[in-house]
Amino acid sequence: MRKIKNRMIFILILITLILTGLVGRLVQLQLVSTESFTSEDINLIEASVSQRSQEIVIDQGRGRFIDRHSEALTHEYYPSLVLFPFLKNIDWPVEQLSQIIGVPSSKIMASIIEAKEPLVYGEEKPLELTEGQMTRINDLQIPGVFAIYRQYAVDDNIAEHLLGIVRENHELLQKRYPDKPYLSSRTKLGVTGLQAAFDEFLIPEGEAKLLYHVAGDGNPLFGIDVKYTAPANPYYPVSIKTTLDREMQELAEQLVQQHGLIKGGLVLLDIETSDILAMVSAPTINQSNPFGDGSAQNLMLQPHFPGSVFKTVTAAAVIEKNIDLKGRTFNCDLDLYGEANPIYKLGVLDFRESFAKSCNYTFSTLAEELITDDSDVIEEYSAKLGLIDPVGWHGDVFRLQDFKQFATEYEGAIWGDEKDKSVPRAIAQISVGQKDVRITPLAIANMMATIARGGEKKQVRAVTDVLYKNGTNLFSFPEQKIKDDQQISPYTAMQLQELLREVVKSGTGTKFQSLPYEVAGKSGTAEIGKMVNKEHLVNKWFAGYFPVETPKYALVVVDLEQVSRLSPTNDIYYDMVNGIHKLDQSQEGVQES
Repeated sequence: MRKIKNRMIFILILITLILTGLVGRLVQLQLVSTESFTSEDINLIEASVSQRSQEIVIDQGRGRFIDRHSEALTHEYYPSLVLFPFLKNIDWPVEQLSQIIGVPSSKIMASIIEAKEPLVYGEEKPLELTEGQMTRINDLQIPGVFAIYRQYAVDDNIAEHLLGIVRENHELLQKRYPDKPYLSSRTKLGVTGLQAAFDEFLIPEGEAKLLYHVAGDGNPLFGIDVKYTAPANPYYPVSIKTTLDREMQELAEQLVQQHGLIKGGLVLLDIETSDILAMVSAPTINQSNPFGDGSAQNLMLQPHFPGSVFKTVTAAAVIEKNIDLKGRTFNCDLDLYGEANPIYKLGVLDFRESFAKSCNYTFSTLAEELITDDSDVIEEYSAKLGLIDPVGWHGDVFRLQDFKQFATEYEGAIWGDEKDKSVPRAIAQISVGQKDVRITPLAIANMMATIARGGEKKQVRAVTDVLYKNGTNLFSFPEQKIKDDQQISPYTAMQLQELLREVVKSGTGTKFQSLPYEVAGKSGTAEIGKMVNKEHLVNKWFAGYFPVETPKYALVVVDLEQVSRLSPTNDIYYDMVNGIHKLDQSQEGVQES
């Protein structure tokens, strides 16, 4: 009897423990962890609601990017016909809808016969509804039939490095927006590029959607009443108006891919404003692992060996310091150290010819003379041409102090060690853009725009405006000069323009003579200290502007870590200029008509 009593006590205790555990679990589910269940932070309330409702999202709520002509870059709004699945179980005037959209009623019914969730009719090939058709459809007031503007993602990942990546990250969401606890844990955040820089403008206030509640069998729980839910603020989501030209961006991406550029890219600027018209970084982003393999990095904002493109800086110092070059020539059969160089024999050249044919000995000789007189001269003229400090747009935007459009833009670098300023071989290497010199492609493109403008330095913009949903302006980013006292004189700029033009007339850029736009520019080949199959890897550049007489575009193309003879840099540059000319001609034809 005692054994039976002990066994019963044990069973009662066990049952009590189990019930306590169940009650505790129920408390956790219903009261404690309703919005952050398990390590995955599952929102149980949202999950419960989603189980007993069906919905179709009209607008995800996150702001979008548009180009300078207001063409969509990330999302677009299209007129769409939305049908709910309960239509197959009720009588409704399908023939009237059929007459409005010009589609047989049998096809309309066939589209919903197997549907279990709301659908966009013809989503693979959306109907091209007019405003009049949309009004007529909505005037029918058919439950479950709606003509609405729905947000769609643009098919291609255009300007992916510049615009950036969005991802779900609940931990980052809480850290970045502690004052917005209402945001869903599934809210996407910008983590790179302009998506990250402008995230505070783009963050959604909430989704706009059509929904209705369903019973276990999928039929409407409270009749066929479809509800529209949307954020209360009618001004959101916003549109970020970029400086990009969609057609030029598409051309640039096509050429980079077509010519097989593996690592590198291009930057195209509007000379008048220093606005980015196109920017491409290769390789493309590996969306499944963008940070693991580094493909998310925008190489156009990172510094690289510029090679002989940097001779533009040395030339500017020579001109502005009034180095006497009259009647002076240089033995360009020697290398930059003054030693015999059997690989490149250019003969005896003057300063102008040396720049055009990219004679290293001339510039190492002149750099040593300059530095003997002023040890800081190379930094001084690098700064005057905007190659050291970041050049991207920055300034105060509402309560955001020193807001940066390019949050990940790097600075340039000239000297790694001040002691090198007294070492002839180090001076020689610096003068031709080697050793410790690192410059971003963005800064080099802006240098070319600066020279073409006559020496005036401006910040580079990627965004001009933030627009409310109704198209009115929330904030504008004005053109801004680079605020420092360091600037080349108009005379120096004019002399550099002539030197850059001579490169194409008689030097290393003669390939570009046949283009419809006259080009001025500078080539560069920088050894990076690596070899493949006994061949040196280089950074291959061409940087310049066009048309020469009325400068409109500054363009830089760079191929990184490539065998020189295999580089497509010049081919991409050539085709890009040619393509831009065709686009300009086409645009002029449209304006005339």
